[in-house]
Amino acid sequence: MAQSHPNIGEAPRIIRQLDESAINRIAAGEVVERPASAVKELVENAIDAGATRIGIDIADGGKTLIRVTDDGCGIPADELHLALSRHATSKIDGTDLLNIHTFGFRGEALPSLGAVGRLTITSRVAAADAASIRVAGGRAEPVKPAALNGGTVVDLRDLFYATPARLKFMRTDRAEARAIGDTVKRLAMAEPAIGFTLRDVSGGGEGRVVFRSDRESGNLFEALQGRLARILGRDFAENALRIDATRDGIRLFGYAALPTYSRGAAVAQYLFVNGRPVRDKMLGGALRAAYFDFLSRDRHPAAALFLECDPTLVDVNVHPAKSEVRFRDPGVARGLIVSALRHALAETGHRASSTVANATLGAMTPEPTGARVYQMDRPSSTARTAAYVAQSPGFSEMSDSYSARLVETPDEPVAAETAPESLPLGAARGQVHENYIIAQTETGMVIVDQHAAHERLVYEKLKRQMADNGVAAQALLIPEIVDLSASEAAQLLEIADDLSRLGLTIEPFGGGAIAIRETPAILGEVNAQAMVRDILDELIDLGSSQTVQARIEAILSRIACHGSVRSGRRMRGEEMNALLREMEATPHSGQCNHGRPTYVELKLADIERLFGRT
Repeated sequence: MAQSHPNIGEAPRIIRQLDESAINRIAAGEVVERPASAVKELVENAIDAGATRIGIDIADGGKTLIRVTDDGCGIPADELHLALSRHATSKIDGTDLLNIHTFGFRGEALPSLGAVGRLTITSRVAAADAASIRVAGGRAEPVKPAALNGGTVVDLRDLFYATPARLKFMRTDRAEARAIGDTVKRLAMAEPAIGFTLRDVSGGGEGRVVFRSDRESGNLFEALQGRLARILGRDFAENALRIDATRDGIRLFGYAALPTYSRGAAVAQYLFVNGRPVRDKMLGGALRAAYFDFLSRDRHPAAALFLECDPTLVDVNVHPAKSEVRFRDPGVARGLIVSALRHALAETGHRASSTVANATLGAMTPEPTGARVYQMDRPSSTARTAAYVAQSPGFSEMSDSYSARLVETPDEPVAAETAPESLPLGAARGQVHENYIIAQTETGMVIVDQHAAHERLVYEKLKRQMADNGVAAQALLIPEIVDLSASEAAQLLEIADDLSRLGLTIEPFGGGAIAIRETPAILGEVNAQAMVRDILDELIDLGSSQTVQARIEAILSRIACHGSVRSGRRMRGEEMNALLREMEATPHSGQCNHGRPTYVELKLADIERLFGRT
């Protein structure tokens, strides 16, 4: 017996036109997912209004109060009613949905917020009186006179009170407040010339300032670096590389951190397109690909990158929240990110993150043992000689020859003074525990992990040789046939030339099948079908694939590990100095093949501070 559909009754359904209030509540489900979404929409409106200072007050994670105050151009009193109408906006005229230069353009945010909460807008334009309008649950009241010096104040209370079922999906007040903070910080990164203040007023009163960043001055990069230092911290600003590159009408600028300044999760990756914060899988994949050869799988780069292009080259009208974009030519944007970041990383040479030294000093700091002991300043050489003479007989003769410096002996070969201390990594002075080279520089000392450093040098050499000579391919006696759908086969064949340069040769074999003719010789015996399917999965997920290159470079890394100086080997002075000089001349030598630092630099002032000599 056939079972009737539960949503189809006996009588025919009648098609109705939903009223405006229901339409706005439905739209609010797309535009306003949580309090952070409401803050995003209101702050973007303030930015579009030309504000130079924006204040955000929240209470109970934004559930009971969100107030956004700005000093922008304001809304005329006779347009306040229209501002609460669906699809009413001053940002575009509707003739061209690609040439968009503002954050907002849909005209959905204010009516959606008014449909699910209690919304009050108070605004004043120049040379006019202030006015206010209130809407609750989609029902608007008449416009009334108000008191306001200038700009706009949007007061949103009891979010989702008109749709109580949505409240059950809200997280804790702390989690919602944290999401609001993240949203405000992303918008603050995009607009360094605007001052932002986020205040939590839960419980009433003045509340507490959660985040504040005043307007930044200077040129583009100075202002951006200052804003990033406030938001991401001074460590990021000190260890970030300046990025500025252009290709085919797209400009990429911003800052990307050194590989040794990496994170355990992708929480410090901020991407912007024409000033708009976005979470784009393709752009995130490009960032990951740029650091692919410098970080292990469990580490993630930190970066704040801005893409600017003609608005007609990118479509921002693909999602109600405007957090996703589509490029007309995504390959150009992706290639620009990868090439610009790799070029910047190559130019850093042997540089490593300063946080490595800070962590080392932190680990070395002794526990307090009571009152601080103040020591004398370091005496001059003349004062030392006089002190030796005044001491016990025979000690003064040691003043010229006595030193803590290690010297070469037949049994214990260590560093000689053959390398100038003025070079970046200084002159080798000794080796400890048969693995760590101690070098002296003009301003301090350097501790080098000999195995990790030489492993990176050998790895870079092997990569250069492979780039010069190509990847050798081994032909399969019997080609492997992989059955795929027509679209999947087409995706793979689009990158067939790239795969061929890596030693993997594929050809169409009729229908959706492809034939694997050759595989990279360096991989030895390999499951070619599984590798091709892995490549396809990565293509579908990220739009590109690093699978073959990753496997090849993993082999090279393994070869480099076995072919490098081992821990436990005692090195002569000239060998240690030669290693230091090669590190200075080799890009990326500041980190090993897994993204860990190869050396630690300690400044003399920091060392003296450890011993209370400051």
